[in-house]
Amino acid sequence: MSVEIIPLPLDPEAAKAYKAASEEAKKKMQALMSLWLRDLATADPSKLKALMSEMSRKAQARGLTPEILESLLKEA
Repeated sequence: MSVEIIPLPLDPEAAKAYKAASEEAKKKMQALMSLWLRDLATADPSKLKALMSEMSRKAQARGLTPEILESLLKEA
């Protein structure tokens, strides 16, 4: 299978987890990301909105504030 390398900005914690992962775990993460992105590209807009809302709730529960988000987006 051919692959294309793209830059993908991540928050520091996610980047650290990826870098620390074994090669096998990295391959699994890459496969999951590919599937997830393909699914999002073909998703019903309401499904995408629901997913984004769920991700937002989880991020807030983990301590992400609007100020932190703005700071992360400015760094990207």
